[in-house]
Amino acid sequence: MGTQVQIDDEIQTEQRFSSSPSPKPKKKLIRRADHDHSQLTRRSFQAAFLLLNVWIGGIFYLWVRQFEPGGAATSLQRPAGVEGWLPITGLMNLRYLALTHRVPALHPAGMFLLIAFLAMSFLFRKAFCSWLCPVGTISEYLWRLGHELFRRNFVLPRWLDLPLRGLMYMLLGFGVWAVSSMAAGELASFMSSPYGVVADVKMLNFFRHLGEAGATTLAVLAVASLLIQNFWCRYLCPYGALLGITALFSPARIRRNPETCIDCAKCAHACPSALPVDQLLTIQSAECTGCLECVSVCPAQDALSLTVSVLPQPALPHSVLPEPGFLQPVKLPAWAVAAGIAALFFGVVGLAKTAGHWDTPVPRATYQQLVPNADEAAHPMPGEN
Repeated sequence: MGTQVQIDDEIQTEQRFSSSPSPKPKKKLIRRADHDHSQLTRRSFQAAFLLLNVWIGGIFYLWVRQFEPGGAATSLQRPAGVEGWLPITGLMNLRYLALTHRVPALHPAGMFLLIAFLAMSFLFRKAFCSWLCPVGTISEYLWRLGHELFRRNFVLPRWLDLPLRGLMYMLLGFGVWAVSSMAAGELASFMSSPYGVVADVKMLNFFRHLGEAGATTLAVLAVASLLIQNFWCRYLCPYGALLGITALFSPARIRRNPETCIDCAKCAHACPSALPVDQLLTIQSAECTGCLECVSVCPAQDALSLTVSVLPQPALPHSVLPEPGFLQPVKLPAWAVAAGIAALFFGVVGLAKTAGHWDTPVPRATYQQLVPNADEAAHPMPGEN
């Protein structure tokens, strides 16, 4: 009797296992024939833009020192590119342009740089963050260093990760609300105030005269960036939040072909934004920076690529055009992304310079009066003229 029960149990067990779904068949790998150079190209852009910012910062420091006690006079001109570090000023000037249809006289370079970076985000995802941003570059190399030191990067639990990701959108929302509530006259008054004129000098002085609170904050951010991938960019950067929202409307997408994908998950492991690239057909997240890390590590031919959706061309001259709204993805190689980013940056900057809307026309005597006392320049309150 006991033997029969044992046999029946074995039969039921066998039937249960035989009725369970069979494991997913392993796909044959067709290796990529091309050599991926996207990361070499991207890191070259990062290094070049970082050096450009260091050069601009050095020139700006020497230019500021000539107006301070003990400083030597110099023939150096104020580098307008420093305004790229004034995102709120750029946003204020962009609103002024939208309200008045006039290019603002003070700090126009910051506005044009913001326009260029927004255009990059629309066309190539949040590419500014992973291809150009100096803070993003430093953040990336910090977490890579942390991975080398600790053999891993830490991932915050989901219950903490999600609320923290909302911080940068809250910061962005506050800034956009403050700027959008100002009329054109208030924006012009703010920019022409002593605080607005030397906002770039005040930013420089923050790092030159770093206090205990500032140094502690920077140290905490550096340690957090060592341990967690892109800590600042992922949780705290309002500029990245603005570019991410813009990227949501981008026609460019990372696309995965399930027919050729071998489900190795290398793409998901390589993604700095921790996106589940291996589980989705298209990546539409605002956190995709267009870094192409996932594409670079994919071993399968035509399995993963950055694409842009366009209207397909008719096959014959007299063929019927596709129905409106029908889009076809076209691959966007890394060299095209690099060329597009360079064209937008130099094109917008060149246009602003050619049109005479790049440099801030503040008399030297005004700087001589304001720069030595930049730290005392108070933020104008609403309603003040």
